[in-house]
Amino acid sequence: MSKETKTQRRLGRIMWLLAWGLGMALLTWYFQQKLEQDYNPNQQVQRLDSRTIVLEQNRQGHYLASGSINGEQVVFLLDTGATQVAIPQAVAARLGLEVEQPVQLSTAAGTVTGYRTRLKTLSLGPFTLYDLNAIIMPADSDEILLGMNALRQFELIQRGDQMTIRR
Repeated sequence: MSKETKTQRRLGRIMWLLAWGLGMALLTWYFQQKLEQDYNPNQQVQRLDSRTIVLEQNRQGHYLASGSINGEQVVFLLDTGATQVAIPQAVAARLGLEVEQPVQLSTAAGTVTGYRTRLKTLSLGPFTLYDLNAIIMPADSDEILLGMNALRQFELIQRGDQMTIRR
């Protein structure tokens, strides 16, 4: 076998390895995007008009939506069973929220100590709420529970796997 043939074979193998690597990277990216969309189908909130949005349920039957607190991007889990907006400690630290007086909280996991805080702004789609009470609580999640102190300012209509939120 000539030196030129060996070089061509080596180059061919390298090209196959690069093609496989690129294919695997593209498949990984595609499935990661698919998983994120299944987890939070409301990464871009669907607006019907200036006063109405529609959220889709995720596969677990929850309503998650991307939004912001004090201008920082977050993910909300709509929770009509939560009295107030509840923010996990790690997310609160990332957002730079002030920790105020402690408060005892009754959760599904039992009684825990949380801390009061105030949010300058909370935005979901076209809606922005100002100067809102919230609780910083110990949790392993990155999701912020959007409780009734925020949700009571809206009309919520659930039909099938969609929730319409109107202000």
